[in-house]
Amino acid sequence: MKPTLFALFVAITTATAARPNFVLILVDDLGRQDLSCEGSSFYETPNVDRIAGKGMRFAHGYSTCQVCSPSRASIQTGKYPARAGLAITDYIGGTQGRNQAEHWKRNTQLLPARYEMQMRLEEVTIAEAMKRGGYKTFFAGKWHLGHTGFGPEDQGYDVNKGGHIAGTPPGGYFSPYNNSALEDGPPGEELPVRLGRETAKFISDHKDRPFFAMLSFYSVHGPIQSTEARWKKYRNKAERMGLTEREDPRFILDRTKEVRQAQDHPVYAGMMEAMDEGVGLVLEALDQHGLADNTIVIFTSDNGGVSSGDGFATSCLPLRGGKGRQWEGGVRQPLYIYWPGVTRGTTTDIPATGTDFYPTLLDIAGLPAMPKQHVDGVSLVNVLRGGKIAERSLFWHYPHYGNQGGEPSAMIRKGEWKLINYFEDDRSELYHVNRDLGERENLSNQEKERTATMLKELKQWQKEVGARSPIPNPNWNSAAYEKQMEALNKSGIPRRNAQHSEILNADYSPRGGWWQARKRQQAAKKKK
Repeated sequence: MKPTLFALFVAITTATAARPNFVLILVDDLGRQDLSCEGSSFYETPNVDRIAGKGMRFAHGYSTCQVCSPSRASIQTGKYPARAGLAITDYIGGTQGRNQAEHWKRNTQLLPARYEMQMRLEEVTIAEAMKRGGYKTFFAGKWHLGHTGFGPEDQGYDVNKGGHIAGTPPGGYFSPYNNSALEDGPPGEELPVRLGRETAKFISDHKDRPFFAMLSFYSVHGPIQSTEARWKKYRNKAERMGLTEREDPRFILDRTKEVRQAQDHPVYAGMMEAMDEGVGLVLEALDQHGLADNTIVIFTSDNGGVSSGDGFATSCLPLRGGKGRQWEGGVRQPLYIYWPGVTRGTTTDIPATGTDFYPTLLDIAGLPAMPKQHVDGVSLVNVLRGGKIAERSLFWHYPHYGNQGGEPSAMIRKGEWKLINYFEDDRSELYHVNRDLGERENLSNQEKERTATMLKELKQWQKEVGARSPIPNPNWNSAAYEKQMEALNKSGIPRRNAQHSEILNADYSPRGGWWQARKRQQAAKKKK
């Protein structure tokens, strides 16, 4: 007997309703060590800790780049940033993709490689794949993958709250936001809390059908802003912990830039708390609507914490470096996946990266894989179930000079080893990252055969993906560079130490007064 149309409708509806939901939470510039579940004693992140506690923690979780736009493109496409056709290897808006000497003003040995200024519409994004599979799609927060016509709504997201070309919040972290994709909230409303609330509302509005929601915080990227109340809370905490009377220098020179050595920035701590509050609103919505047992939650960061450059706000120790740099502090990230009924608060040593989210979500959702699209990612389903995946090498290619002191380089992680190859002089560093997490002992001379083998594999991969390379800078002035570094070491670092000591003073006030009050004044003027 043939099934009736009604029976078919019921069967299809039931199958759709049974599909799991997905929430992907991406934080900007969040260092792995910024989370209390990873050992931070200064910052407080109880809601993120909750995800890690019930999910699987990837101890070797990585972003595909040490800066934002490239790693974000990898999450959306399942491809390495350097792969021909994608070729987003630096943050969009940086050097404008130019490599001509007349457009490059910095005194560097090389001219950075040209790169793309938007993610092409030809890419079938993770949102488009989920949408084709019957999912309602949502995006909130930082996009930074293209200008008008290349935004979230052009790349598969049904709803967009706040995603556009800018990599930093145009109006800062308090309403009014000056964001064309996000309506202003009440004066003084905090942006991460608002984005959490928008995501929670989407969940509430679509609780009866499968959804894929991406909450992509602008936090904790600069500008470093928080409320006076949050600053005071963490300033007092720093005093109780004995951090206000620090004797050791807060910053030291590491090759090209000063690097923060302590987590004691009370304004940044307030930003961490506000971000975590936004996460809590999403988890609360899942609980409230009975969706927590049928929703996979993924949490990660787009690159390491800012220990050099930008706000100089956090320390990534014991990882070396941070955002923009080639060491583990720049690319090793918090990565947690909570799959109700499957993950049970365990930790895996199997390396994973941002390219893997795309095939993993399709696999869990029961949707067909798209290997020609997510060519560099693998499904982590077997890992989440307690099994293994085939061993593989991970690759990075950054032919640029990072604003945070990063050097043009490429990297390969193979087993417990990591090799860094520098474009300026083709030298290589080799680290056993399991034994030497801080990457202090370069073993390339002791392990010459391993170094040669890994370098060969790295260069073969660069050739296969069509990676673009930097070229010599005819205007390079080595003498001027030496003077620049001498000045940084002699006066720049002491000045930086003094500036950041002031933030812990009991009478500290940011330039122009506290941001919340300033934003309220701006809102009042706007109404007149």
